[in-house]
Amino acid sequence: MNPILNVSGLTKTYASGFQALKGVDLSIQAGEIFALLGPNGAGKTTLISIICGLVNPSGGSVTVDGHDIIRDFRKARALIGLVPQELTTDAFSTVWQTVSFSRGLFGKKADPGHIEHVLKSLSLWDKKDNRLITLSGGMKRRVLIAKALSHEPRILFLDEPTAGVDVSLRQDMWALVRSLRATGVTIILTTHYIEEAEEMADRVGVINKGEIILVQDKHTLMQTLGKKELTLMLDSPLQTIPEALAAFRLRQGDQPNELVYTYDSRQNDIAALLTAIDRCGLRLQDLQTHQSSLEDIFVRLIGSTS
Repeated sequence: MNPILNVSGLTKTYASGFQALKGVDLSIQAGEIFALLGPNGAGKTTLISIICGLVNPSGGSVTVDGHDIIRDFRKARALIGLVPQELTTDAFSTVWQTVSFSRGLFGKKADPGHIEHVLKSLSLWDKKDNRLITLSGGMKRRVLIAKALSHEPRILFLDEPTAGVDVSLRQDMWALVRSLRATGVTIILTTHYIEEAEEMADRVGVINKGEIILVQDKHTLMQTLGKKELTLMLDSPLQTIPEALAAFRLRQGDQPNELVYTYDSRQNDIAALLTAIDRCGLRLQDLQTHQSSLEDIFVRLIGSTS
């Protein structure tokens, strides 16, 4: 099956000499949800901006359903909807006007029924006659999503869509993403939140310093990255770990009375471990759990590829 989006050897060097992208290769299949993860400055937004025709590449190529993003810009861009990070809207237009106008920009005939469906799916219907200047930040972000969907794109980019938004919008957004995916729309999202990638994505890509360092099926990646630690604080220092606990591969913590158990989020033997500790005559003072943050994950990933 030919990918709906194909990025080949993509590079971008700005006038300052900064190389934002370094030979990026990436293929996205129609109908999948793809999460692009990376720290600030990794190249996520530059990559999306080039694909969407907002920034010119220095080299390489991008095709959208076979249409080159430069040579056949109009056809390629018409297939893409973009929800940017920044809240950029016409402050004095109404919600209905700005979403309808966005549809017209792509040469689509007026379709009030489609606009109504989009606004209702984003809980914006009761705000359709409100001027954008009167809306909250969360509502303005909903309008950006509505604008991106106004021309019925086949690919939807969500660039950090839930950064700084309320829980209600986040839930609405993911419900909308699932419904769009069910109709065959391809979703590409960038996020700092590993739980969003785990919840929504079919595949996950990691970008750092302008290079794609990893692309994997979500389930495989989460098994690798979704590590947790259980710190067991004993009531007295421990010189050595008892042989009876060897199967749990414990390590001693920062303090002499601490044992650390590392386990996968989907599989653990915590109950058996606690039973074994009790049988060894050890007494627990406290328990603490820690899950790797996205920063921890990137440090580990980036360190392994440097």
